[in-house]
Amino acid sequence: MQMQAAEVRITMDTSRDRFQTLLGQHEKIVFKVANMYCRNTEDRGDLVQEICMQAWRSFGSYDATRLFSTWLYRIALNVAISYARSAGHRDRHTVSLDKDEHDVADDNATPHDGDVRVRALHDFIDQLDALNRALMLLYLEDRSYRDIAEVLGITETNVATKINRLKQRIRTGIAGTEQ
Repeated sequence: MQMQAAEVRITMDTSRDRFQTLLGQHEKIVFKVANMYCRNTEDRGDLVQEICMQAWRSFGSYDATRLFSTWLYRIALNVAISYARSAGHRDRHTVSLDKDEHDVADDNATPHDGDVRVRALHDFIDQLDALNRALMLLYLEDRSYRDIAEVLGITETNVATKINRLKQRIRTGIAGTEQ
């Protein structure tokens, strides 16, 4: 029995080290997804932590013959979508007691105030449903249609159709803001 416990510990240590290495190499994925789904710094930090915990819990089922980035995107997006849904429910049923949260200095101020088109794109993305927001994130990351399809669990044809529709909506929406 003593030998089996030592073997399990070694396997766990090796697995943890491998996970940490892979996560470190692909940590930008986690932060990009968190930034896409959370605007508040504290919420973003919570989401990053939740994504990492879920990735670790699921690491035992990771198939090393597939890309780690695709696997991580799938987990990160699923966690983010669930988090956004629960945050939406939480936000509708709670009121912040923080006085500073109630004093809004400038509703129009954004980090990209200088470029109206960038602000319009951010506003557009914020209004998308969970699937289309994930699709936009992956598309803006220059992921192939095949990768996007694998991450989202839809066909490449469906990816192409949805992206074309989103592009048209963006063109229409941004053209409307420039007038």
